Amino acid sequence: MDATFITTVIMPFALGIIMLGLGLSLTVADFQRVVEYPKAVFIGLFCQMILLPAVCFGIAIAAGLPPVLAVGLMLLSASPGGAMANLYSHLAKGDVALNVTLTAFNSLLTIFTIPLIVNFSLGYFMDSGQYIPLQFRKVVEVFMIVLIPVSIGMLLHRFAPAFARKMEKPVKIASVIILASIIIAATLKERANVGTYFAQVGVAALAFNIVSMLTGFFFPALFRLPVKQRISIAMEIGIHNGTLAIYIAVNALQNSGMAMPAAIYSLMMFFTAAAFGFWVNRLKAQ
Repeated sequence: MDATFITTVIMPFALGIIMLGLGLSLTVADFQRVVEYPKAVFIGLFCQMILLPAVCFGIAIAAGLPPVLAVGLMLLSASPGGAMANLYSHLAKGDVALNVTLTAFNSLLTIFTIPLIVNFSLGYFMDSGQYIPLQFRKVVEVFMIVLIPVSIGMLLHRFAPAFARKMEKPVKIASVIILASIIIAATLKERANVGTYFAQVGVAALAFNIVSMLTGFFFPALFRLPVKQRISIAMEIGIHNGTLAIYIAVNALQNSGMAMPAAIYSLMMFFTAAAFGFWVNRLKAQ
């Protein structure tokens, strides 16, 4: 299959299906819920928007990542929490309503934060001759692929709730299959270098994943948030929308190497999130 067809047709469609699944679980109340617990939402967004990129930047430098992989990891740190964060939060007995609210706000705010963080990373890590800024126009195009399906999903939830409930589970299953397919596709595209990439960025991606969840769990404790909300924030900032990061790397930045940190991270995060959920529940039981 032609590579251009995959990046211009298949990947946008796949990302749209995943975001439609997110929209089916969202309502206007999820955006209004910030009034109910503003402190938890603010702390969660602070962790996502400020702490995570700073932590990721430090890990990229400490690990001595090649410029392409460093930018790819920073792109991942700027990507919002994934829809799977809601599921893992539920399994770990977190506050799922807070997850949904954070996902809703993250998805909107990253329209502005992704260009800032990625362009900073490109300017810092890449040589001047390799530095091609991520244009805001291109990001808007990407997020139209995100926001339109989310809006359709929310409209279905509002005006056809029975149909939305019926479709929510199959769309979630399809989202997992699509995510796996995109990871495989990104890996196959770089199959000649995937072993090298994994050796170069695997430890850094794992460290970023673990530190993200620990930050999300322990930083809110400084502000005396309840454990359920701390679990939610940990899952929200530890489970990223890897599909979006891969799509931006391949389509907007036109660099499949920059997609590899997100692909490797996405493979790891399901196992680490499950282990983290098990650990926090054991912690609560003590």
